[in-house]
Amino acid sequence: MSKIKCQCGHENPYGTVLCEKCGRPQTDEAKDSKMVDMRYEGSARRSQTYKKSIIDKIWNFFSSVKIGVSIIVAVLSVSAIGTILPQKFYVPVAGNDPSEYLDYYERLYGTFGKIYYQLGFYNIYDSWYFKVLIGMLGTSIIIASLDRVIPLYKSLKKQRTKRHLSFMKRQRIYGEGPVTDADHSMTEAEKTLKELHYNVKTEDGAILAEKNRFSRWGPYVNHTGLIIFLLGVLLRGIPGFYVDETMWIREGETREIPGAPGYLLENVAFTMETYSEENADAVFDEAIQKNGAIVSNYQSDVKLYKEKEGSLPGSADVEFIKEYPIVVNKPLTFDGYSIFQMDFKTGELKNMTFSLQNKETGESLGDFTVDLNNPAKKYDVGDGSAVELMEYYADYDGIKDGEPTSKSPIPNNPAFIFNMITPEHPEGEKSFVAIRQTLEVEPNDYEVKFLDADTRNASGLTIRKDKTLYILLLGGIVFMIGVIQGSYWQHRRIWIQKGDSADMVLAAHTNKNWYALKKDLDKVKEAAALPEYTDKQDKDAAADAVEGETV
Repeated sequence: MSKIKCQCGHENPYGTVLCEKCGRPQTDEAKDSKMVDMRYEGSARRSQTYKKSIIDKIWNFFSSVKIGVSIIVAVLSVSAIGTILPQKFYVPVAGNDPSEYLDYYERLYGTFGKIYYQLGFYNIYDSWYFKVLIGMLGTSIIIASLDRVIPLYKSLKKQRTKRHLSFMKRQRIYGEGPVTDADHSMTEAEKTLKELHYNVKTEDGAILAEKNRFSRWGPYVNHTGLIIFLLGVLLRGIPGFYVDETMWIREGETREIPGAPGYLLENVAFTMETYSEENADAVFDEAIQKNGAIVSNYQSDVKLYKEKEGSLPGSADVEFIKEYPIVVNKPLTFDGYSIFQMDFKTGELKNMTFSLQNKETGESLGDFTVDLNNPAKKYDVGDGSAVELMEYYADYDGIKDGEPTSKSPIPNNPAFIFNMITPEHPEGEKSFVAIRQTLEVEPNDYEVKFLDADTRNASGLTIRKDKTLYILLLGGIVFMIGVIQGSYWQHRRIWIQKGDSADMVLAAHTNKNWYALKKDLDKVKEAAALPEYTDKQDKDAAADAVEGETV
């Protein structure tokens, strides 16, 4: 597009409102206004200049403040939806089976919980649409910042000391009047402004005093901090940057560590210690008498292993790394990972021992033990008798639609369907056996009777790794620097120059805190003979008040 040539001879980019050199208004709207908009120094912004191509339309869309606010509202709304029910991280399930999560939400929250899960709201902060919104917000911040900061920087860098009278008159603070000794007044004004820590430039009978220009970049430093912060949030979705997993591991069990490929953990033993009246501090006496016991410590003694290089995943070819007691707030750390003691379970069923007995005589044909985590299909009890395990329900939850169901794979309430094979019944007799419950299709001659059970403890661990923490911290620090930069300093400018005759004109502008700017002007007026100035905003307010009284 063609450039705009000012009367002073300077060629301005298309869309410029105020001439970059002399400050003359270049648009009809600016010429008709009493005060010019100085937010971007009247410079040409790309979003207000180019509107034809697809790139222009995308740029203009994301540079809009309304669009930016709308995206923020959308992010907040989606985040709010994620707080209605507990997120995936807080759901107490042992594995990562989707059916377990669905069962949890449906069981606790009914139909609403089921719909909440099916819509993906149970893991909303890792969802694709939340990440898209975060990406759109970052794009909006970047484009809106570039659309404004680049022309602002160019305008402030190119600003001239002497400005056209039309520019001076359209400032909020303006004054003009005759001065007896203009040269002496200019000299004293320059001296006083320097004492007030202004950067002073003089040119052809004109003074430009400027102070704290860096404060204008405060909002854009804020935006930079937000962009860094959002980048850290998005990086959390890339494997290896962020891990926040949970695992339950029983005593004697060795499992792969979720989120840490190639590493395995063995739970050697879980220990829980409690305060007693003999070894507790006096502060715990009342609580011990009331509750009976207070946990003083619980820890998991573990061994860490790593798969050897070149071994197949899941193979037993591993090397021992170290042994460590994981205590609350004292995690096991390795290769950027930290494993914390989060929870525990005591008395979890491990094995159950049964006896195959004649119901009438009570005679036992033999005993057998069922490993509740890895049950066998058949148990030989001797003398031609055996017990087949036809079905196993680790966490029996009753009968639904005529079939027994299990609500989880954890052996909290085991139930079995046994087929009892004896010399008298070579085809076997079927029996459903649960804790305190035995069901038979028809009367049997033999029964499976519970004898004993072994228990063990389980540790609930949290695995964390966060490479984005320092990125988030950097974003927060940069953001706060921008807040301080834009809040505690103000960009102030004072123009003083000789008029065409013996008159002298002055004008002043600041992006905020006009009271402090006027105090600086008053100090300059005390040292130099300058004309009286008026604040157009105060003048307009007074005129409105007089008009109101007249009406």
